[in-house]
Amino acid sequence: MTIDEFCRMPVWYEALSEYAFPTRFVPVPEELARLIASGDAEAVAASPLADAMISELKKVLAGVPGNCFASIDGCAPTDTERYAGKRGATYSAKSTFFNLASSAKVRAAAAAGAMKNICIRPFRRMSWPREFRLFIRDGKLSAMSQYHLVRHFRRLEGYRDRYWQMAADFAEMISDRLPAGNIVADIYFTSGWEILLIDFNVWGPPTDPLMLLDWDRDWSEPAGICLMAEPYRLQGDVNVSF
Repeated sequence: MTIDEFCRMPVWYEALSEYAFPTRFVPVPEELARLIASGDAEAVAASPLADAMISELKKVLAGVPGNCFASIDGCAPTDTERYAGKRGATYSAKSTFFNLASSAKVRAAAAAGAMKNICIRPFRRMSWPREFRLFIRDGKLSAMSQYHLVRHFRRLEGYRDRYWQMAADFAEMISDRLPAGNIVADIYFTSGWEILLIDFNVWGPPTDPLMLLDWDRDWSEPAGICLMAEPYRLQGDVNVSF
């Protein structure tokens, strides 16, 4: 199995479901995926295929308490208004489907033939300081980056060593279930000090190296955990000229 194949959520979830949020998968007919890829919102809304998909989603959502979070095999609709305003939380089958169909990322994936399933899990309002990206090289943790690069989170400094050791142990524990080679994993530390998998990504572009800044670096030595630095505060007389 190639890394690309493994990074499809239905594939890696089968191997590692006990370390992930409970997830259900709804197959997407090829014709519907092509329609979504076209970007014709009116045609999608009027299609009997969309109605049938919404009916299937209703069955799945009936077993999800509260809101859900929906993605497809290899990407999430993080470029939508729903994600910006509500972190992607949806409640009805209709809003779940049309939120996916409105995403340019999802449409691009559909155009590339990478929309095989809609992936449904319960929505969880995750704490940004507890999300990280792991860079796993030959089954060993090589580097670890803060995922949300919005600001310095002071609380992370006190957990730096513990987070690194937990992530390193986790990477080694699951290494025999990973395909040969290098891979990137996105994880979440729960309040109970457990690690949950969110996603897997290919090693190298187009995956964002985040705080590692560049893929063209020496990966032979572990880089440790990379966090946003505390901003500097200037004191005293500061003269600025333009």
